[in-house]
Amino acid sequence: MRGERHGMSGGSDAGPGGGIPLRKRLLVRLLIASVLIALCSVAATAWLAVQTTTHALREEQGQDLADDMAVLDRLTGYAATHPDWRGVGPVLRDLAARTGRRIALTTADRTPVADSAPPGSPLPPAPAATVDPLRTDTYTQHGAQISGIDPRAVGPYLLPAQERAKLDVLAARRRTCYDDNGVATTLRRLPSGRPVVSDTDGTGYAPEPCADGLLNTPTPTEQKALADLERRAGGCLRRAGLDPELTLYATFDPTGTTRGAGHLGVKPTRPRDDRAAAAVRDCAETARRAQLDPYVAPAAQLFLGGGDRAAPRFVMSPANKAKIVGAAGLVLAVTVALTAVVATRLVRPLRALTEAARQPPERHVRVPVTTRDETGLLAEAFNTLTERRERLEAQRKAMVSDIAHELRSPLTNIRGWLEVARDGLVEPDPALLSSLHDEALVLQRVIDDLQDLAAADAGTLRLHREPLDARELLAQVAAAHRVAADAAGVALRTEDADGCCLDADPVRLRQALGNLVSNALRHTPAGGTVTLAARPDGDETVLTVTDTGTGIAPEDLPHVFDRFWRAEKSRSRRTGGSGLGLAIVRHLIAAHGGTATATSQPGTGSVFTLRLPAAPLLADSG
Repeated sequence: MRGERHGMSGGSDAGPGGGIPLRKRLLVRLLIASVLIALCSVAATAWLAVQTTTHALREEQGQDLADDMAVLDRLTGYAATHPDWRGVGPVLRDLAARTGRRIALTTADRTPVADSAPPGSPLPPAPAATVDPLRTDTYTQHGAQISGIDPRAVGPYLLPAQERAKLDVLAARRRTCYDDNGVATTLRRLPSGRPVVSDTDGTGYAPEPCADGLLNTPTPTEQKALADLERRAGGCLRRAGLDPELTLYATFDPTGTTRGAGHLGVKPTRPRDDRAAAAVRDCAETARRAQLDPYVAPAAQLFLGGGDRAAPRFVMSPANKAKIVGAAGLVLAVTVALTAVVATRLVRPLRALTEAARQPPERHVRVPVTTRDETGLLAEAFNTLTERRERLEAQRKAMVSDIAHELRSPLTNIRGWLEVARDGLVEPDPALLSSLHDEALVLQRVIDDLQDLAAADAGTLRLHREPLDARELLAQVAAAHRVAADAAGVALRTEDADGCCLDADPVRLRQALGNLVSNALRHTPAGGTVTLAARPDGDETVLTVTDTGTGIAPEDLPHVFDRFWRAEKSRSRRTGGSGLGLAIVRHLIAAHGGTATATSQPGTGSVFTLRLPAAPLLADSG
């Protein structure tokens, strides 16, 4: 085992290592949190605005569409039951008052028919629809027949009061019959005035006692209208080159659910004649429109305007207000929660540091590192500081113990011999005085070493720098230890150091090299070699002391520069010195602005390396 050996790395603490990743930096995380909160707020506001506006616009559009359809249906119904537009003015003004919009009717060439606006008001650019009861939109206009004729346009099929009364009696009789047979019925009346009795299930079932056919028989008025329709269609077919007797038949629909009360059908032919069937359908629709045309108002263009309403049409509904309040509350809750989470994560390490700092110094509390941001690095630095303080405390206690041990041995020897001489047991001969002198020198050396270390720690170690030839320095150190080397049977050599100059205090540097050489001689067996060498390395001069001794164990190498540290725990004078020599070497070299390191291979030897600034002028010349 070797004593008093150390590598410079043992006395330094590694830093946190590397920079903080960008995503881990505290500032970046705060910025990200702020951006997320802002994005959530903007997104929630935009979403709410879009949803509310879209819903309101849809409601507005739906209301406008419903109003438009109501206006069109009312005016179409008026046209279906009146032969002209002369009395439509009150109806138009009533619709305009209800919807708050301007309503105007014109002919195809935009000749005014009726208008809710003052005379002379310009019309909208395009008409909203065409009011024509004989040509309605079967997809959008409620109740329109397949032929496109409004069901309220009955014309010659309108029943007089006498026929209507007879049919009412038949309808009441049929309902009674249905009730007697356990079938529930409903009664509705067609625009022509004809009553219709049907079962509530909609199956069309009629009990046999009730199926007398009297209610379904056309009245004289309906028969006359149906005959007129057949005559008109027959003339159309004859003009198309078809025989009405072979292609056309008249039928009556008392429910009026398809083509009105009276309509024409196509007689089946062998073989089937599609051209004749198409001609019959066209002539039947043409004849029906021609039959109803004298009874309905002529087609008119419907114009719809915005009106002169002062109040805005868009009004925030209670549901939309509730949505806005809810979204604002949600954004606020998310903001508070996110802020609380970020603040908690940021404050937790700081609280742990505060608690650890409040603990008594002897506890050496460490803080767990949970993040890699600035707070994590702060926790690591605090832990490093705690470990260093703990290590220094342990070194302080060990140093007090070591100093007591180093001083106790020579003082005990001196006291013992002095007490024996005082008691007259021995004579104070030259040998005894020499032994007491040696013990006093040991005490003086320990005190001097401690004084040097204290001066180095306090920064008061005074250096007298001057250019120094490395070759002369090595020669002086070797000459000073030649006698000790010869006595130990160790060869002490110096290698050529031409061109190596130093800017150093020669006394302090000889002291440092002397400590290394003494340590090397102490741990190198007889027949071994200790070599002193110097070489230039850029703007530095490298001094090495190499021995072929027993070497230093890897686990002991980091501690050899510690004060009072010795591999031999018994601290015997035979195996080592006071344990301060290498500590003084490190401080002296550090005072010169250099470094001291040690490498070793157990069983082979050790190499101590000193790196010092070269003398500027001499280094350039060399």
